[in-house]
Amino acid sequence: MKTLYLVRHAKSSWEFDLEDHKRPLNERGLTDAPKMGAYIREKISLPQRIVSSDAVRAKTTALLYLKELGIPEERLELSHELYDFNGTGLDNFIRSCDDEVDRLMLFGHNNALTYWVNQYGSKVIDNVATAAFTMITFDVDRWEAIDRGETKLYVKPKQLK
Repeated sequence: MKTLYLVRHAKSSWEFDLEDHKRPLNERGLTDAPKMGAYIREKISLPQRIVSSDAVRAKTTALLYLKELGIPEERLELSHELYDFNGTGLDNFIRSCDDEVDRLMLFGHNNALTYWVNQYGSKVIDNVATAAFTMITFDVDRWEAIDRGETKLYVKPKQLK
């Protein structure tokens, strides 16, 4: 059994004239990410591997989640492959994960995440919200063999207010 935790980066700021890759979180994002991490702490088994897009907004979201999950930030890996907006890089990354890992947590971007959860999960999600958490399980032993899984949990910040 493989379990995938997907998190879309929290709300980012457009206040500064920065290239997309360097955009930070805005105030709402800085509030939503830890709130979501605290909420899922009791709902999941901790991930064995945690990887984030190397974009500032995704990395910051990941660090805020991990703090609430009680996971040391040193466990966070960064990958430019997850700086993906169409789902191809995300799909390649997931399928190439070491099969010793049963619980994988990834922090990334839309439209890749919305595409992915609808392509491989059992619940249709129109648009994965910022800072939202999705858990999908797959009845397989190898990541490269994943096909349609079961969406076990989808939570977005507005549900916690």
